[in-house]
Amino acid sequence: MTIIKTLSATETSDLGALLGSLLQPGDVITLNGDLGAGKTCFAGGVARGLGINERITSPTFTLINEYDGRLPLYHLDVYRLASPEELEDLGYEEYFYGSGVTLIEWAERVEQYLPAERLDIFIEKHTDDDNIRVLRFIARGKRYNKLAEEFMQHDRSGH
Repeated sequence: MTIIKTLSATETSDLGALLGSLLQPGDVITLNGDLGAGKTCFAGGVARGLGINERITSPTFTLINEYDGRLPLYHLDVYRLASPEELEDLGYEEYFYGSGVTLIEWAERVEQYLPAERLDIFIEKHTDDDNIRVLRFIARGKRYNKLAEEFMQHDRSGH
């Protein structure tokens, strides 16, 4: 597990951009955290790192937003699903196992459908300062261990 603290929304977004620049087709990233933790801010950074210039919004009501960049980005927000089984109606396998990158907010709600190999990111607000975020990265599987190593090397060198 890797833990990184960011001091502002800009730093959180920049961290996402760094990750986005390293992603490959078929990568699955989960974003976990309370409302207002910074999941969509981080997702916007990932999109920027994928060369996407559109403003990223949380797909709370549409469930899935698709963006075109260096790789397609499939941004899922499963907060409003009545049951995990509703994910099947969305054709989730096309996203999880496709040629793009899948970002899933509130992923813990559909855990039984998630690929065993993925990168889980937990974002928490710091208790003392509303601008500070603590991000925990948990790599699951060989590809994501390698991604986490590459990510940390770039982050330590200042990108």
